[in-house]
Amino acid sequence: MKDPVKILFVCMGNICRSPTAHGVFETLVEKENLSGSIQVDSAGTHAFHEGQSPDKRAQETASNRGYDLSAQRARRACEEDFELFDLVVAMDQDNYHSLYKICPEGMEDRIHLLMDYAPSFRTREVPDPYYGGVAGFERVFDMVEAASEGLLKEIRRRYL
Repeated sequence: MKDPVKILFVCMGNICRSPTAHGVFETLVEKENLSGSIQVDSAGTHAFHEGQSPDKRAQETASNRGYDLSAQRARRACEEDFELFDLVVAMDQDNYHSLYKICPEGMEDRIHLLMDYAPSFRTREVPDPYYGGVAGFERVFDMVEAASEGLLKEIRRRYL
């Protein structure tokens, strides 16, 4: 059996968008019986919330949609992540560029934008819902669910 494909989702603080993507994608992988073939994690480009659980609003929205984010804890992305993960998936351009700055030379092709896997949304960025209300979290989940389907399709095509 070959090694599992490893995916890292990254936002700024690792308490809203990347834990959402982590939880949604991990659940999709489980539903497709691919847990042995795909591993999922998340991180942030900044250490604002290191060790903390995902934002309460993200957890509530997740729970209402059948996802569980409660076991996740925020951590900061680091250079070693590029050795460990096959795909490092950023939520927006700012985090994409932050990842690029810490990426070892020759591994830049591992960095991707999540919304590139959901072209029907016509945006390349998942907006940060942190300073908004519940509607912002709902929108993020809609975007992440759509992009997760596209990402899984791409992983199947490229790796499985």
